[in-house]
Amino acid sequence: MAEFTMELNDEQKEVRDWLHGFAADVIRPAAAEWDEREETPWPVIQEAAKVGIYSLDFYAQQYFDATGLGIPMAMEELFWGDAGIALSIVGTGLAAVGVLANGTEEQIGTWIPQMYGEPNDVKVAAFCSSEPDAGSDVASMRTRAVYDEAKDEWVINGTKTWVTNGGIANVHVVVASVDPGLGSKGHASFIVPPGTPGLTQGQKFKKHGIRASHTAEVVLDGVRVPGSCLLGGKEKLDERLARAREKARKGGDRVKNAAMATFEASRPAVGAMAVGTARAAYEVALDYARTREQFGRPIIDNQGVAFQLADMRTQIDAARLLVWRASWMAVNGRPFEAAEGSMSKLFASETAKKVTAQAIQILGGNGYTREYPVERMHRDAAIYTIFEGTSEIQRLVISRTISGMPIR
Repeated sequence: MAEFTMELNDEQKEVRDWLHGFAADVIRPAAAEWDEREETPWPVIQEAAKVGIYSLDFYAQQYFDATGLGIPMAMEELFWGDAGIALSIVGTGLAAVGVLANGTEEQIGTWIPQMYGEPNDVKVAAFCSSEPDAGSDVASMRTRAVYDEAKDEWVINGTKTWVTNGGIANVHVVVASVDPGLGSKGHASFIVPPGTPGLTQGQKFKKHGIRASHTAEVVLDGVRVPGSCLLGGKEKLDERLARAREKARKGGDRVKNAAMATFEASRPAVGAMAVGTARAAYEVALDYARTREQFGRPIIDNQGVAFQLADMRTQIDAARLLVWRASWMAVNGRPFEAAEGSMSKLFASETAKKVTAQAIQILGGNGYTREYPVERMHRDAAIYTIFEGTSEIQRLVISRTISGMPIR
């Protein structure tokens, strides 16, 4: 088990500096254009693929970093560049992790390469979980998968929403209910191969922020996939369902808490994204306050501005520490006895919203225009308190964990 540390090692520093350079030289110069266009920044994704950032190998190296700091470090630097473009670069990773976590070796080897494509012909993948009536309440999922034993096929029907890369993805990973009576324990994940009939893109959302990231509905109407597309295989699914039914008979609340723990472990990565956006806005505000003069002196000489910057820096550093602690705990198998994963996501996301708003205030009228990036950063920051569980859900998880109440 790696010791918890607040100091990156030499190799991690090299990766951090490499990512920072890519974010500064490639992502930032393109940010305003793709935000205005509200389109997937394919040229930037291709550049990321050419240098090795947009690849399974890169994310696997960070994911298996024994210190737990690889993923949060990478997320912070890329999202420091721009949240919308960064989400377009890392969005495929969510689907890839779903296959890595649940798939067989054959499924991993078959489908993950197709998610990324080649540097000269990049592809993206989509992870389809949320639904119009089942966002935070994952147990209410209505998308159904029914096994057709005669043909060894699964038939999937339902609608997914808020899907990053939904409809434009080469490979879709779809979570569906195979046993509604078990709630979230009755879910399974399926690969929907490219060009499968019945899968279509629904509404593409015109968003407040992260506009360079494609977000849409995915409609599944009689989608048929081979039995081999059930992640993990049917034998493993049947065994898991049997165990879940037995546990549900003995104590349903314990089953639900175990399901919530899975989501808890992924939330620090979102916190790291929020830290990156907050840090970017703080740095713009700091530079502006040092150079902008009013009444014959830089505005940072005014206590009202200087104290705001002091609070911003303090909150960003505190958020990063919470993210790093939770990330280290997750990779080392430490239980989140006080919902530390939710704590990190809650504090970092709320910090991003607050810090970006303060940055606009420090820039004054300039901060309210699109001539300066803090306006875009403030719009982007709003998403962190919503996706991967709203701030209200994080508070619910934390409060029920520390009180010992069941998480429903």
